Amino acid sequence: MSSIEQFGYRQELQRSLGFADLMIYGLIFMVPIAPFGIFGNVFALSGGMVALAYVIGLVAMAFSGLSYAQMARAFPMAGSVYTYAGRGIAPPVGFIAGWAILLDYLLVPALLYLVASTAMNSFVPAVPVWLWLVAFVLLNTVVNYLGIQMTARITRIMLVAELLVLAIFLVVAGIALAQGKGTAGALTPIYDSATFSWTLVFGAASVAVLSFLGFDGISTLAEENREDARRLGRSMVAALALAAVLFVVQTWVAALLVPDRAALLAPGAQLGNAFYDMASYAGGAWLGVLCAVATAIAWGFANSLVAQAATSRLLFAMARDRQLPSFLARVDPKHKVPANATIAVAAVSLLLGVGMSLYDKGIDLLSSLVNFGAMTAFLLLHVAVVVHYVVRRRSRNWLAHLVVPVIGFAVLVLVVINASLAAQLLGFIWLGLGLLAVVVLYVMGRRPALPSEVS
Repeated sequence: MSSIEQFGYRQELQRSLGFADLMIYGLIFMVPIAPFGIFGNVFALSGGMVALAYVIGLVAMAFSGLSYAQMARAFPMAGSVYTYAGRGIAPPVGFIAGWAILLDYLLVPALLYLVASTAMNSFVPAVPVWLWLVAFVLLNTVVNYLGIQMTARITRIMLVAELLVLAIFLVVAGIALAQGKGTAGALTPIYDSATFSWTLVFGAASVAVLSFLGFDGISTLAEENREDARRLGRSMVAALALAAVLFVVQTWVAALLVPDRAALLAPGAQLGNAFYDMASYAGGAWLGVLCAVATAIAWGFANSLVAQAATSRLLFAMARDRQLPSFLARVDPKHKVPANATIAVAAVSLLLGVGMSLYDKGIDLLSSLVNFGAMTAFLLLHVAVVVHYVVRRRSRNWLAHLVVPVIGFAVLVLVVINASLAAQLLGFIWLGLGLLAVVVLYVMGRRPALPSEVS
């Protein structure tokens, strides 16, 4: 276990998480059944090659996971890519990386709450979307405020429940395939010559990566890790690998059972309930309802719980370095959590969630922006690995410190280029505001700086 005092910080958070806790946290953040909620969108965008889209998403995230592991070992502190780019390259670059990842971290809880609340409203129409959203936000805020150990216990329970639902789906779907209900060839979900194009699958991958986002959230818990810093990196890679296997298997099986492929690929198709319709076709209405309710609870409670925790740690780290308002750095003396940052995330999630619930394309817009912010920050992460290890430390571990980050950077560029135009436009506007904020900080005499640089 590395000390953070050597970097100019005081240990304030409680070190109580082990390898298993961190890996489970990452799995819950990614949601083992995440493809349930966006299956229709990825299926349509990929021309039915949904499993291939997830494989490409895995490749993009695998290189990022390996780079995260290298930087977590070098700088075992909260703050994720903000810390890694700031200390690996320069503090102003760290600010931009933190600003970019904020587009992911600040929006993802609101996205999760909105998806879950919309799903619950479809089951209980008498309760409006905004009221479901308020209930989810309040519940998660209370759990997170009670401490990271409480969050860890809840995530273990939720992980078991999600894996149980996934197992039930796979068994029933397997029986359906054995009975001849399959609607496509065995290899169609990975390659379909009638629809294949690299632009198509990379565009679909830019949406599929949403399911993988979350493994990086483990890095925000570095100061609550009780073991060696290398275990932090290994837990990220392990969580990513396990999630990838689950994603590819479930989407492959699901793509073989889509009852009306042509209708789902047609322009203007209703995609939100595609997975649940497929589950109903495979095993009956009860399976469709089970998958839908499980998705709502997983996104609205389990996933958003850990997303709120990760976001609060990022705000805490940036505020501690005086790059965000200092009140966000306050730690509750009893529960050892960033109290004000936790409440701030809840407030932002509530406002964004309710606001976007009034917009027809709110979920699609939030999804695109979340992905764009994460991919942009990951690009800077790969640059940080090369600068810190190869340029500064003269590392000769060419594979880990040069080849992996360069390939990861190139793959992410392809994903970003193929993202939606709306996401690109709003994402670049967000980055522009971040650059403007850096200029303002310099003009005010508060250039981005880290404790070791402060005189």
